[in-house]
Amino acid sequence: MQRRRLGKSAIVVSDICMGTMTFGSQADEAEALRVLDASFDAGIDFYDTAEGYPVPPDPKWVGRTEEIVGKWLKTKPRDAIVLATKVSGPSHVWFRSPKREGMTALDRRNIMVAVEDSLRKLGTDYIDLYQTHWPDHDLPYDETMEVLDELVRAGKVRVLGCSNETSWGLMKSLQTSEKLGTARYHTIQNNFSLNNRRFEDELAQVCRMEGVSLIPYSPIGGGVLSCKYSNGARPEGARFSRYLEMGGRQAAMANRFANDRAIASAEKFAAIAQEAGMSPVTMAVAWSKQHDFVASTIVGVSGMGQLPEILAASDMVLPDDVMKAINKVSREIPYPMG
Repeated sequence: MQRRRLGKSAIVVSDICMGTMTFGSQADEAEALRVLDASFDAGIDFYDTAEGYPVPPDPKWVGRTEEIVGKWLKTKPRDAIVLATKVSGPSHVWFRSPKREGMTALDRRNIMVAVEDSLRKLGTDYIDLYQTHWPDHDLPYDETMEVLDELVRAGKVRVLGCSNETSWGLMKSLQTSEKLGTARYHTIQNNFSLNNRRFEDELAQVCRMEGVSLIPYSPIGGGVLSCKYSNGARPEGARFSRYLEMGGRQAAMANRFANDRAIASAEKFAAIAQEAGMSPVTMAVAWSKQHDFVASTIVGVSGMGQLPEILAASDMVLPDDVMKAINKVSREIPYPMG
């Protein structure tokens, strides 16, 4: 397992991060604990969660993921784990958080309440990486960055990051931190995969020039790059199979990730992987890690059976001919997720 620095911070992590958003919903506690143990034994020292997990968002189980991670954390040396969690963004925009009766925001009260609740659920006195889960571009960044800086100065948080942010928002936050002399964002957690390469258009250059690391999520395209949704398949228990049944925002997300062009693209990538003698999942994770602006790729599973193909990407470097074949598909089917 290779290790890389988070932005310009003092923290260095494994280049694969175990995401936990299914723990407490698709994966019960026992299975989640097995996955966490196996990940740790494989050399993964970086773990990502959020106050709003598990998914799909639901008040009946919100916060359960942090509780499971906290229970597991007690079985490991705390200093051996780099732990990341997130505070929900505003609930008046595209997404309504199940936390705080759907009245979340990135102001002082909400952030202070959120961090204390996460520390309690996780059973720790500090969080290594604390992230805003999605931005509020109408709220001045001054208030958000000032209160986050207080958490760093108090020792409750080591470093800061953002998620689902834009080029403008990331640059605005960095400018605000420089102006106020506060702690800055060292990471950005955005969607990035073979089926969604939009990060390369602008944000990658922001990261390179400003010393911010991407920690990409959904490197397997929500499972689509495994080809399990090919030929109209809707696997029982799979996330997008469930989301299509739920309707609303969840169905819209499923249709974005698993549309016809995305599935066609996935099948072309799978053929490249087969020719190279690896699974499409392994290739997708290895490709994600193989970028200079990426610190650690966040993977997620709902059971132990999905781990081996992911862990096979450890220390893997895709050869030039594979990278060229991948880029050819991306030119043939540009932006399959829209």
